[in-house]
Amino acid sequence: MIETLGKHAKTAAFELAKYATLEKNQFLQQLAQALVDNTDGIISENAKDLANAEANGISQIMIDRLRLTPERIQDMAEGVRQVAALPDPVGQIINGYTNIDGLRILQKRVPLGVVGMIFESRPNVGVDAFALCFKTNNAVILRGGKDAIHSNKALVQVIKSALTAAGITEHAVGLVTDTSHEVAREMMQATDYLDVLIPRGGAGLIRTVKEQSRVPIIETGTGNVSIYVDEFADLEMATKIVINAKTQRPSVCNAAESLVVHEKIAAEFLPKLQTAINAVQQIDFKVDELAAELMVGQPALEADFGTEYLDYKMSVKVVSSIDQAIDHINHYSTKHSESIITDNLTNADQFQAQIDSAAVYVNASTRFTDGFVFGLGAEIGISTQKLHARGPMGLEALTSYKYLINGNGQTRG
Repeated sequence: MIETLGKHAKTAAFELAKYATLEKNQFLQQLAQALVDNTDGIISENAKDLANAEANGISQIMIDRLRLTPERIQDMAEGVRQVAALPDPVGQIINGYTNIDGLRILQKRVPLGVVGMIFESRPNVGVDAFALCFKTNNAVILRGGKDAIHSNKALVQVIKSALTAAGITEHAVGLVTDTSHEVAREMMQATDYLDVLIPRGGAGLIRTVKEQSRVPIIETGTGNVSIYVDEFADLEMATKIVINAKTQRPSVCNAAESLVVHEKIAAEFLPKLQTAINAVQQIDFKVDELAAELMVGQPALEADFGTEYLDYKMSVKVVSSIDQAIDHINHYSTKHSESIITDNLTNADQFQAQIDSAAVYVNASTRFTDGFVFGLGAEIGISTQKLHARGPMGLEALTSYKYLINGNGQTRG
């Protein structure tokens, strides 16, 4: 299966290279409308995945990641339209100059070629990935989890039908319909066909891809996200932000998992926060010894501070200084997103300078770490590594560059 998909995708990538910005944008607008037009069919297939998830005892929070509604399909379509509206990075001249030998050298942005995507649960990921890859003249091979197989098949069929109707090769997108681990491993070894592989999902998936892939990967890390409430924080603001970051949608990677609080405001803040947040949603707090004296919770184990719960759970650590807070967060963080709540400019600057994460906030919820919110359109993932791309990855992250050199007979002596 992977060899067949890979050969088709490799051929498609060469064909896609010819499409100009206007043609790509026109197709993406057509695809957005096709998604909306096929809402009923998509939801019907999604219902099969939801029924299977219920039968297999999957948690309601994880089922929410899987669920498609007319509103979510509208959001998917809007994401595709946003990509169409974005500037096209392909063909941009990054640099241009004439060297000492009289050679005219241009550094030009180009597609990566064939992008592989291994993801879990959320069916919208495949549509986002395709839109971004198509806009950057890349072919894409998608491999979703078995829990979303019916939804992914329905969405890819809509994409393929739209491609065919537009006279574009349907192999611009491929779907791995065999969701076995063996085929996933085969995909990770497909160096003849894939130029890059992007894993997007839980810690187990990402770790497996990192360890087993021979294809170069862009790591989209898990989100053990922290909020630090400083001694100079506006506690009403801090309460509002923590509630939003923890409860608004706990199953996503930018939801807060860890709360770090300065000891000078802990006695006032923690009891009030617990009352306020539990009025919205009951939270299972994992508390250190100092926090245990101020709020109701289970004693925190070492592992709790490094866990991405994706659930209504949260670790709590009380610290004596901003330096201790930064050390604690950097030690346990997955380098995704962190936030400080403070009215002290010096502390805010220190936090943003020393926290080693892709997105570092002052006085705002971590839930904003998102390609759409950052103005990148739909995102293909949030990179927690430092090479090639970091943070929400939009169009530019799906390009490379090459040098074009023009001479008039120069030879090197």
